[in-house]
Amino acid sequence: MAYIRLFFILLLLRLVSAYQHHSLLQDKAALLAFKKSILDPTSALANWKDDVHVCNFTRIKCNEQHHRVMEIDLSSSQLVGKISPFISNLTRLRRLKLNENQFYGTIPPELSSLRYLIVFIVMDNNLTGTLPPSFFSNCSNLKVIDASLNYFTGQIPAQIGDCATLWSLNLYNNNFTGQLPASFTNITSLSSLDVGYNFLSGELPSDMVRNWPNLTNLYLSYNNMSSHGNNTNLYPFFAALRNCTDLKEVALDGMGLGGTLPSSIAHPSLKFLDLQANRIFGPIPREIGNLSNITELSLTSNLLNGAIPEEISLLSMLERLFLSHNFFSGRIPVTLSKLKHLGLVDLANNKLSGEIPGSLGDLGQLSYLFLNNNLLSGSIPSKLLNCENLYKLDLSYNQLIGRIPPQIAELREIRIFINLSHNHLQGPLPIELSKLANVLEMDISSNNLSGNIFPQISSCIAVTTINFSHNSLQGLLPDSLVGAGNGGGGGGGGVIENMGNSTANMLTGSIGYIAPEKVVDSCLIRASRDQSAEVRRMWEVAIGELIELGILCTQETPSNRPTMLDAADDLDRLKRYLSGDTTVTFASSLGFSSSTLSND
Repeated sequence: MAYIRLFFILLLLRLVSAYQHHSLLQDKAALLAFKKSILDPTSALANWKDDVHVCNFTRIKCNEQHHRVMEIDLSSSQLVGKISPFISNLTRLRRLKLNENQFYGTIPPELSSLRYLIVFIVMDNNLTGTLPPSFFSNCSNLKVIDASLNYFTGQIPAQIGDCATLWSLNLYNNNFTGQLPASFTNITSLSSLDVGYNFLSGELPSDMVRNWPNLTNLYLSYNNMSSHGNNTNLYPFFAALRNCTDLKEVALDGMGLGGTLPSSIAHPSLKFLDLQANRIFGPIPREIGNLSNITELSLTSNLLNGAIPEEISLLSMLERLFLSHNFFSGRIPVTLSKLKHLGLVDLANNKLSGEIPGSLGDLGQLSYLFLNNNLLSGSIPSKLLNCENLYKLDLSYNQLIGRIPPQIAELREIRIFINLSHNHLQGPLPIELSKLANVLEMDISSNNLSGNIFPQISSCIAVTTINFSHNSLQGLLPDSLVGAGNGGGGGGGGVIENMGNSTANMLTGSIGYIAPEKVVDSCLIRASRDQSAEVRRMWEVAIGELIELGILCTQETPSNRPTMLDAADDLDRLKRYLSGDTTVTFASSLGFSSSTLSND
C-alpha cells in the first residue's frame, strides 16, 4: 500500500513539474509574440530570445519558484505599437506596467482573463477608445489602476466598482464623459482618486466620499461638475469630506463651482486645497483658521471679497498662499508675519489698500511675493527688504510713493525679477541697485524717478531685461550692459528699455538703440564696416525696420500697436529682402518706410 501511495505522489510531482514547465513555455511564447508585435527602437527588449530563460528577460519578474511570470514592467522603454492580446496568456500575471511609451489603439478585451492582476498601469501613452467593462468585472482583484494621460473616451465603466479592494484609481487627462459611476460607492478601500482634466459632469460626489473613509487624495479638477443646489451650495460636499479622517489633498480647481466657502471647509488633516478658477463668492469664513495642517491653499481666480481674515495667521504650517485675482479689499493682515514657513504669497489683482506691512520682512522663508495690481499706498517698507531669500518681488501697478529704499541691496537672492513699475516712486535711482548682481529682470518703469543713470548699474551682470522707461532719468546705459544684452557679459539676448527718458539706451535682442535717432550697437557697426557697400546698406535697412517695428509693438496704447498678422507680414518682407528680392518694399500696413543710418 505504501508503494502505491509513493507511486501516486511521484506521479503527481511529475505532473506538476510538467505543468509548470508547460506554463513557463506558454509565458515565454506570449512574451516573444508580444515583442514581435511592437517596435523597439532602443532595443530595450534585446535579450527576449529563445535561448534566454524567460525569468531572465529584461523587465520581467517571476515568482520565487520561477514557475510563472508575475510582473511585466516596460515603463519608459520607448516602445511603439498596440498592446498585444498575447499578454492575456500570462494567466498568473499580477503587475502590468506599460506606462510612458507610445502604445496606441484600444485595450484588448482579452486582458480580462488576467484574473490575478493587481496593478494595471498604462499611463502616458496614445491609447484610445473606451475602457472594456469586462476587464474590470473579471479582474476584480485590482488594487492600482492608472490609465491617465491617454485619449480614452466614453463613460467610466461601472464595473470598476466591482474592484472592491481598489486602492488607487487614476484616469486624469483623458476624454471621459458622463458622471462618476454610482458603483464607486462600493470601493470602500479607495485611498486616491484622480479623474481631473476630463469632461465629467454631475454633482460633486458627496455620497461616494462618505463611503471612502480611507481617502487621502481627491483630484476632480477641470471637469464639468457642479456643487449642490444647482451649483450654489458647497457645504454638503465639504461636510462629507469630514468622514475621510486621513484626507491630505483635495483639488477642485477649474470647475466653475458656485457657492460660498462653507464653514465645513476646515478639515484638520488637509495639507493641500486647490479651489482656484471657480465661481466661489463671498468672504473667506473665519473657520479657515482650523486648517491646522494646511501647507498650500489656493483660492485664486474666484469672486471672493471682503477682508483677508486674520485667522489665516493660525495656519502655522502654511508654505504657499494664493489669493490673487479676486475682489479682496482692506489691508494686508500684519499677522501674516507669524507664518514662519511661508515661502510664497500671491495677493495680486485684488483691491487691497493701505500700506505694505513691513512685518512681512520677518518671513525668513519668503521666496516669492506678489502684491501687484492692487491699491496699496505709502512707501516701500525698508524692513520688507530683510527677506534675504526673496527670489521674485512684484509690487507693480499700485500707488506706492517715496524713494526706492537703499536696503534693496539686501535682496541678494533675487534671480528672476524685481518689478516696481507703474507706481509713483520718486527720487534718484539708489546706487544700491548695482549690488543686485544676480537679478535677471528689473522693471522700474512708469514712475517719477529722476536724476542720472549711474554707471555702476553695469554690476548687474546677469541682467537680461532692464526697463527704466517713462521716468525722468538722464544719461546713457553703460556699454557693459548693452554688451550683456548682446551676448556679452553674463546675460545674452536681453532687453534694455529707457524710452521716455533723456538720451538713454535701449537694447532689444542684438540691436542697440539711442532714442530717438541712432542705432549704435558698436559690435554691429564694426562688423558692418568689413562688408561691401551693398551689404552694409542691406544691414542698415534691416536694422532700421526692426527698430521701428519694435517701437510700434511696444506702444503703451494697444490701439497703436500693429496686429500680429501685420508684424508677421512685415517680417516676411524683410526676410525676402535679405534673401535678395529687390522688388520688396516696406510701405506696409504699419505705415512706415525703410530707414537708414547716419554715418556718425
